[in-house]
Amino acid sequence: MARGIEIRDAHFPGRAPIDAYGNGGFRFADMSHRGSILCLPSGIHGWDRQDAVGLTAQDLERVIAEADQIEVLLVGTGTEIRPLPEELRAVLRAHHIRSDPMSTGAAVRTFNVMLAESRAVAAALIAV
Repeated sequence: MARGIEIRDAHFPGRAPIDAYGNGGFRFADMSHRGSILCLPSGIHGWDRQDAVGLTAQDLERVIAEADQIEVLLVGTGTEIRPLPEELRAVLRAHHIRSDPMSTGAAVRTFNVMLAESRAVAAALIAV
């Protein structure tokens, strides 16, 4: 039986700063990922979002699943800052997560600083 290419969910099992972003992806931990990512206490996961318009709690279910380890969620909304829908902010608040939308570049820089300070931070980063 011939085996084809096995496609798995992208996941880096650990915390790592983001070394670079742009050209539709991110570099971290001597690796690169094309597309958006979620940076969580459990690791860095590929995220199937191409823009921040209409984000829902379902889009951030991995974040919510780790809510007990997250105080702040930085949301990199692409090249432009987009506010999060009130319904999503309410769900995050109910899980004691403060959300902060900003451009992806600003979110990467802020995430790296907060990670270096060992803060309980997560990031949802739309690729630019």
